Amino acid sequence: MKEIKFNVNGKTHKLNIKEDERLVDTLRNRLGLTGVKEGCSEGECGACTVIMDGETVTSCTVLTFQAKDSEIITIEGINGENKIHPIQKAFLDEGAVQCGFCTPGMILSAKVLLDKNPEPTREEARKAISGNLCRCTGYNKIVDAIIKASKYLKREGN
Repeated sequence: MKEIKFNVNGKTHKLNIKEDERLVDTLRNRLGLTGVKEGCSEGECGACTVIMDGETVTSCTVLTFQAKDSEIITIEGINGENKIHPIQKAFLDEGAVQCGFCTPGMILSAKVLLDKNPEPTREEARKAISGNLCRCTGYNKIVDAIIKASKYLKREGN
């Protein structure tokens, strides 16, 4: 067992973990953050995407000890409690949600893109979500939502 400390959605956590414990399991099972989904368990589908130290990672491929002293954001922490983030609003407005399994990862990938590039092209938006698979909507509505979110964020001054 190892003790680690890390920050998840603005809260510091100290945990004793096994060396082979995956971040997806820690977030879902120990911290109750079920917006982090497990799909393929190989880092191919993007359902388990989280933001770690400002970059997207597939949490099924990260061992929890690798997140020591890191700042992690999950979909539950994207905009505080009981608030909708402009990216989430854009996804709803554009109909970019079907079953919702891929949506948290898509939104977090979009957030990292928009934090770095507030006015992406459609091609840049497509590239940003290239590690996230969707089986329901196709990708046009998701890309439309990312472009719309950039306008919402610009309007809000973010």
